[in-house]
Amino acid sequence: SGAHNTIVCSRAGKDIVSCLTSGLLCIGPRFGGAVDDAARYFSAALDQKKDPDAFVEEMKKKGIRVPGIGHRVKSKDNPDKRVELLISYAHKNFPATKYLDYALRVEDYTLSKSSNLILNVDGAIGALFVDLLHGCGMFSEAEIADIIDVGYVNALFVLARSIGFLGHALDQKRLKQPLYRHPGDDVLFA
Repeated sequence: SGAHNTIVCSRAGKDIVSCLTSGLLCIGPRFGGAVDDAARYFSAALDQKKDPDAFVEEMKKKGIRVPGIGHRVKSKDNPDKRVELLISYAHKNFPATKYLDYALRVEDYTLSKSSNLILNVDGAIGALFVDLLHGCGMFSEAEIADIIDVGYVNALFVLARSIGFLGHALDQKRLKQPLYRHPGDDVLFA
């Protein structure tokens, strides 16, 4: 992950900008980059009035994983508390949550396939960002489409994650941590 790379770079004695950059370069489709695609796909599917089940099956036929759905550790029985908090907050405070609600209906269908195909934090943030854009009344449909296409959602993820990466790097320097050595049994071949 980005935090790991930031820490390794810091422990190698690199400057703070290099440490931050090494973490940021990890952001992509499998780490943080799903936010933009979740916003894109959930909004397009709902705007085209696609049934959530049909949307998932269409993505499957195309060989595309549904962005914002699935987690390696979290599951239906071990939910992500961040997602639960976002959902609760949005339902209490947003004027409307039609994109979040659509994403939750997608989750209902994907959970019938596997217990780890939950709405993850990227999916929740992506859907909620679209709900905010629509709910604030400040943007036309064309402007909302442009904002999503340009990548604003991922930019917010990068901004927030940068603060954490900087904290990791500075902490390693403050603690004067030695050079990181990856466990040999994980990298040696028999």
